[in-house]
Amino acid sequence: MKKTAIFWAILAAALYALNSPVSKLLLDQIPPTMMAALLYLGAGIGLTAVRLVQRGMGKGKKEEPLTRKDLPFTIGMVALDIAAPIFLMIGLTMTTAANASLLNNFEIAATSVIALGIFKETISKRLWTAIAFVTVGSIVLSVEDMSSFSFSFGSLFVLLACVCWGFENNCTRMISNKDPLEIVVIKGFGSGLGSLVIALVLGEGLPDWGYAACALLLGFVAYGLSIFFYIYAQRYLGAAKTSAYYALAPFIGTALSLVIFREIPTVSFVAALAFMIAGAYLASTDAGECFQKA
Repeated sequence: MKKTAIFWAILAAALYALNSPVSKLLLDQIPPTMMAALLYLGAGIGLTAVRLVQRGMGKGKKEEPLTRKDLPFTIGMVALDIAAPIFLMIGLTMTTAANASLLNNFEIAATSVIALGIFKETISKRLWTAIAFVTVGSIVLSVEDMSSFSFSFGSLFVLLACVCWGFENNCTRMISNKDPLEIVVIKGFGSGLGSLVIALVLGEGLPDWGYAACALLLGFVAYGLSIFFYIYAQRYLGAAKTSAYYALAPFIGTALSLVIFREIPTVSFVAALAFMIAGAYLASTDAGECFQKA
């Protein structure tokens, strides 16, 4: 069962890795806020179908449902999941898919520091070192011109997305003992519909049905199925080991982006990659829990 769980964890990472490069392609036809809405709606619709199939086959495991006590964390989770993908999609329109994929590692640093500052969790020396490596790598990727020290706005939007997901990870963790599929479906429909309202208010029209279907499918695969497999891997491997395998996601996404867009890595990109690899390795092998998700 352990080997199967490891496969699920790596599959979860590979599926989420599709997000940045494929979203970058679709953003040529779909406005960023509408794109964010379709991604989460795809996750919600897809996992609702998974839940119905499970129940139809009698395989749905009885889980503890969310209660009124969980409402503050649930609302926070949904609100942050509205903001994060919008920032990421805006960032993707202004920077390369490879940069955005690699910058997703900053979610580790954001999640850990927020857990310390707000939820008073302890951070080991190893994890502090990991945070330092990831932060340095993020700075290297975010500086557009070293001579004038100007920052890339695209990278800053991606980092804002990571900070939002860092807060969201901590909200989700507070309700992680409840039905995981219910949590993901609420994420999908709550965040998707919220982003859709914002997109329509901003005057972003619905895309051609073919592109909309592609975005919904991407959301189901990269967000919905990724989280679905992550949850099941976590039950057999534990949070820390699952995170170690899931930490592959940004690097798989970076590799896919370089191949799809035929981007030639710059010196600063290679330097940032080295820092990110070191940081992700230290974080994923830390004795405590480290967590990162879509």
